[in-house]
Amino acid sequence: MPDLDRKELAATRHRLIADAAERAAAYQQRAERRSIGASPDAIDAMTQLPSTLPDGPSDPAAILAMLDELGSPATTVQSQGRYFGFVNGGLDPAGQAAAILTGAWDQNTALPTMSPAATTLDAQAARWVIELLGLPEPSVATFCGGATVANFTCAVAARDALLDRVGWSVTERGMRGAPPIKIVTGAETHISVLKSLRLAGFGTDEVTFVPTDNRGRIIAAEFPDVGPETIVMLQAGNVNTGWSDPFDEIIPQVREQGGWVHVDGAFGLWAAVSPALRHSVAGVELADSWATDAHKWLNAPYDAGIAICARRDDLYRAMMVDAPYVATTADRPLMHLSMQMSQGSRGVHTWAVLAAQGRAGIVDLIERTSGHAARFAQLLGEAGAEVLAPPVINQVLISFGEDAMTDAVIAAVQTEGTCWAGGTTWHGRRAMRLSVSDMATTTDDINRSAAAIIACWTALQNRT
Repeated sequence: MPDLDRKELAATRHRLIADAAERAAAYQQRAERRSIGASPDAIDAMTQLPSTLPDGPSDPAAILAMLDELGSPATTVQSQGRYFGFVNGGLDPAGQAAAILTGAWDQNTALPTMSPAATTLDAQAARWVIELLGLPEPSVATFCGGATVANFTCAVAARDALLDRVGWSVTERGMRGAPPIKIVTGAETHISVLKSLRLAGFGTDEVTFVPTDNRGRIIAAEFPDVGPETIVMLQAGNVNTGWSDPFDEIIPQVREQGGWVHVDGAFGLWAAVSPALRHSVAGVELADSWATDAHKWLNAPYDAGIAICARRDDLYRAMMVDAPYVATTADRPLMHLSMQMSQGSRGVHTWAVLAAQGRAGIVDLIERTSGHAARFAQLLGEAGAEVLAPPVINQVLISFGEDAMTDAVIAAVQTEGTCWAGGTTWHGRRAMRLSVSDMATTTDDINRSAAAIIACWTALQNRT
């Protein structure tokens, strides 16, 4: 077969990139005027996509047009200020633009020699994250697919470090016959923690679950004694309430007893950047490892999880691979600091967000959205809804009375389209969960959304 015509290939790429950029900008403009959720018609239209693999090549421009015309209307609008369903961040403009540019770069950041630009920016972004969060200076951060992967990365680092302390090398001997490790976490630990523990070889029968209070926090007085063979998984930002475990009461005693403390802080860890909210995560910097996301509250493009270890050697021990062709003397070889070998430019997207916003911009984002959450709770509470936990950061938890009514309000809100809210079960009760994580959210968005929710509730009450 003849080679591709390189000039023709370059011209095609140029046309498609320009077309894609125009379509992306048009999508953002349309999104401001449409329902937050995808309409039934838009979802049905997806059936027009080819159901079988084409026999031969197609016009790339036609493929892009099909993707936009059928795919774009069936998306959920997450970056226009009124998506509150899950802790999904919006989209910082600088991060979005960086994602477009790095898509053209198409860099593999496994080793510094493979992409000096991307790995340099990745290292700078990682350092900035550690500084913003107020974590110990020697800590090392590595970008990954999300907080679940970050939790897994840190769980494996913790497991291997504790075993290394008693002379057991997982690299050489594996896990069969290894000294037992205990796991302690809160009764309301996030499912990503349990998944990461399972992947690291720990089942729920091996986990001690500590009771939690009416905010979802571990009750420190009921925390058990632990030994040096224990991994403790704490939480910054309960996924329903936003409240965090009492780190300053728990971590010192675990560290004194030789255990490892990991903090799952997918979104809640970012409260540490705010002078006004830092008290809610007091003592979190005392842990051994942390997991968080840049694609949630930081509003970086998907996907961008971050695993952080207080000691580089612990992360390197767990994640390094040994082969002559990947040997390196580099200080921060990403393939030796994460579960992935080949990996894209996630850190560059986060770098762009942080460089554009600066410390003051990130503090404003965290405090402003938390203020919006408090207003949301106030407006719904004044209308007669029950606020199940006082907001502490960006999460709001609401009941509209009986479980059936709460579920009906949630369904009505999702259909009505002004905003999008999800449901959850909290201490045996159904609840609407509102997460204010988008930098684009304004006071007007909160007022409009609260009014729409109240109107849906009122309409349902009038039917009964």
